[in-house]
This record gives sequence, C-alpha cells and structure tokens, in this order.
Amino acid sequence: QVQLQESGPGLVKSSQTLSLTCTISGGSVTSGFYYWSWIRQPPGKGLEWMGGITYNGATYYDPCLKSRTSISRDTSKNQITLQLSSVTPQDTAVYYCARVTWSDIVDFGVGTGEWVRGDDWGQGTQVNVSS
Repeated sequence: QVQLQESGPGLVKSSQTLSLTCTISGGSVTSGFYYWSWIRQPPGKGLEWMGGITYNGATYYDPCLKSRTSISRDTSKNQITLQLSSVTPQDTAVYYCARVTWSDIVDFGVGTGEWVRGDDWGQGTQVNVSS
C-alpha cells in the first residue's frame, strides 16, 4: 500500500514562497498512470486540487493557481515537491499530497472544492500564512 508523508514549514510570511515535500513509499513516482498531486483545504472550505505530476514528469495545474504553482519530482528520492509563490493569508490551508487518477480529476473537478479524501493520501500538513 502506498504511503505519502508531507513535510515543510508550518508558517510562511506573505509574499514569500511556500515549499512542501511529499515522501512516497510503497509506490514509485515513475510508474503507473497516476497523478501525484497536491490538494489543499482552506479553513471552512472544501478540498481543492492544485495540480499534479505524472509518471513521465508531465505537470498539470488548476488554471487559477498555475501562475504561482510549480510541482516537481526527485526520482532518486521518490519525492514530489510543491512551490507556491507570492502567498497571501488566503493560502492558509491544510496541504495534502495524494496519488490520484485522471478519473478522480474528472469526477471531482478542478477548482470545485468538492474532492473527498481517498486511501492514497498523506495525513496533511497545516500551513499558515502570516500577513
């Protein structure tokens, strides 16, 4: 069974770049038709898919966040990373990494806030952005 663990700072200042790492075990970022993704949940709101990276390194993003978001991978460490630039307090959220499929993205949507946590998700990490 795949396991995912998020890590990174819990507090970021406005205008800075938020950087998170997801370490994966029990699965490889270079195999399978999956989207290794970052999903977040702002306080009082639903889960929203931010973007993902596929087994061959292709990246896909929520168009609303694309200009500020970068997802990459380190195949030697079996990790994916998230960088979100120019953060504001509105970026305060619990951030999850997850292994999802294209069907999940179609079913739950992009920018809908209607995602539901699945089995192949990390525990999540709280990130607060100070003003």
